[in-house]
Amino acid sequence: MSVYENLRHFADSYGLAVIVALYLTLCLWHFRPGASPHVDAAKNSIFKDQTDGE
Repeated sequence: MSVYENLRHFADSYGLAVIVALYLTLCLWHFRPGASPHVDAAKNSIFKDQTDGE
């Protein structure tokens, strides 16, 4: 088997599994229990240093 065929086999099998696992990890990362303060800070960051229209 050539190098291309070996890399293609890896990408078709294990590479896909790694990409799916990475996607799920990144999507679910902000739902972990310790993330609440970070999520609150992020969702209120657009209002930081605003003078309420003055």
